[in-house]
Amino acid sequence: MCGICGFVDKMHIEDKELIVNKMMNKIIHRGPDDARSYVDTGIALGFRRLSIIDLEEGMQPIFNEDESLILVFNGEIYNYKDIKKDLLAKGHQFKTKTDSEVILHCYEEYGTDLFQHLRGMFAFVIWDKKTNTLFGARDFFGIKPFYYANSNGSFVFASEIKSIIEHPTIEKKSESNGTLKLPDISILTLNGDIFRRDL
Repeated sequence: MCGICGFVDKMHIEDKELIVNKMMNKIIHRGPDDARSYVDTGIALGFRRLSIIDLEEGMQPIFNEDESLILVFNGEIYNYKDIKKDLLAKGHQFKTKTDSEVILHCYEEYGTDLFQHLRGMFAFVIWDKKTNTLFGARDFFGIKPFYYANSNGSFVFASEIKSIIEHPTIEKKSESNGTLKLPDISILTLNGDIFRRDL
């Protein structure tokens, strides 16, 4: 088990590194072995790692060859060795032996059609520095969680809701009965529909 979190920020929030670190700390139990982040204008990505494959070089966020694409990933791609063999034959260069890097190069090669090739359980996001776009997905059966919220100019995502509510644009209101009211937080469902729950 690992954990991912982050946000796209159109409000130019300062201290993105501090915010993403708070978000990562809320999911430390998902990945006690390592914590890394990527922060740039308009984006912050966080990753908590439980080391399973490529213990030495499998750190995330992970980059493609020209560092224009950045990935954070939770899960396992069962057929990653077969995909990697095909991608190597097409000229892709790999720095690690991880299944996560295979997702990144598969996205480079096939775009959003990469799901025709992936077999496994996963939740991931890819940030494209050239186009300033975020692409996120999870496996068809929803084994790996991917929660998200749109709040006050920020798109916030994480493996768990408690990470999302660490973001400063998520309004948390105390009700008179002592409960905490949160905005709509969504999760992708099996058929791609969005399930929303007003928490």
